[in-house]
Amino acid sequence: MHIFIRSFGCSTNLADGEVMAGCLVEAGHEVVGRVCDADLAIYNTCAVKGPTENRMISALRQIPTDKKAVVAGCLPLVNLERLSREIRFDGVVGPAAGSKIVDIVRRVSDGERVVALDEALCSKPDLMLPRIRLNPVVGMIPVNYGCLGSCAYCCVTFARGSLRSHSVEKVVEKLEKDLDEGVREFWITSQDTASYGRDIGTNLVKLLESICAVGGDFMVRVGMMTPSSVMDILEELVEVFRSSHVFRFVHLPVQSGNDQVLERMRRFYSVNDFRNVVDRFRAGLPDMTLSTDVICGFPGESEKAFEDTLHLISEVKPDVVNVSKFFPRPKTPAAKMAAEFVPLPETKRRSSEVTRLFRKVAFERNQRWVGWTGDIFVDEAGKISCSWIGRNFAYKPIIVRSGLRLLGKTLRVKVVKAFSTYLEADIVE
Repeated sequence: MHIFIRSFGCSTNLADGEVMAGCLVEAGHEVVGRVCDADLAIYNTCAVKGPTENRMISALRQIPTDKKAVVAGCLPLVNLERLSREIRFDGVVGPAAGSKIVDIVRRVSDGERVVALDEALCSKPDLMLPRIRLNPVVGMIPVNYGCLGSCAYCCVTFARGSLRSHSVEKVVEKLEKDLDEGVREFWITSQDTASYGRDIGTNLVKLLESICAVGGDFMVRVGMMTPSSVMDILEELVEVFRSSHVFRFVHLPVQSGNDQVLERMRRFYSVNDFRNVVDRFRAGLPDMTLSTDVICGFPGESEKAFEDTLHLISEVKPDVVNVSKFFPRPKTPAAKMAAEFVPLPETKRRSSEVTRLFRKVAFERNQRWVGWTGDIFVDEAGKISCSWIGRNFAYKPIIVRSGLRLLGKTLRVKVVKAFSTYLEADIVE
């Protein structure tokens, strides 16, 4: 069959999509680049937020009626009721379908309507399954599925389940295989990378130490780490981040600058805990990039609590802030807090105010890089013609211009201009 695959959402979901494509091609199918050329369409969905779910529903409605349709990913487990009510589909499967997608496609092509959700919360596809990479120089390695958290607002636990980690040996084997195939930038990813290994008697530090012992020219970006999962391995983690193989990029979501809100969110750390983790990383890695996440308008968030978040951003000065507006998700504890919902117009105002502050702080942080000269690895084509995006040791996105094909190249550059979300540089001959 000719099959179109479209993946949405986090890097773990994108990696799942790569594996589905690889398994289907190995089984003799052809993956095509346009849905109009396909016999069957697989949409690998995300449903982490209300607006994201709405976008998924909108995209699914656009699948031509003469195509078989399989809905994969988180949406079938988060809101199967809405999916069944509003969308025409021939099959549904949860996240991390792996090689099972081959049998599902066969059954759908034979005319069966398939609902395959029973194994989704315990599945853990083999890391060595074939895959078709979205980017030939970037390897996404899901080191674990699920997490140990129980955040009041999060519906992903219903789709991804509890913690299931791959062994250190299997992750290293996968990295070495990808390295041999030309990958030079690795994304170590999961719902919470700092919880890695706690179900199998190991941890993220031991994994990164083993990865950094691999010979070769490569860099590793460590994915999101929940502050509470970091605290008991903090000293060792800072030390391993000093390796020349690890980007000095720390994604540490705070979500709120107010302890009462954090408690209601079921985030098992305080604002001071977050500050202490940031301070320790910055003491050991002065030029690191700090990325954090903030939710505006969580139920019961007072004006003072919101001001606490603004104060924290002004104080900590993160390089990146991913700002979200609270939307209740099905079956979550926060959805039952309707009596304390912040009105949507006020939530939008708060979101806009955080975004304005973040852009100001980020611009000031990025100005420090003007005049810096060093190496970048080009991992992405730019959005405009003859532009390329590279990353330096701190994972800063740096744009250069060239008519040559630079993907996968290491360049010497000098930063000449700063913006709130990226830097511009000249290539140094």
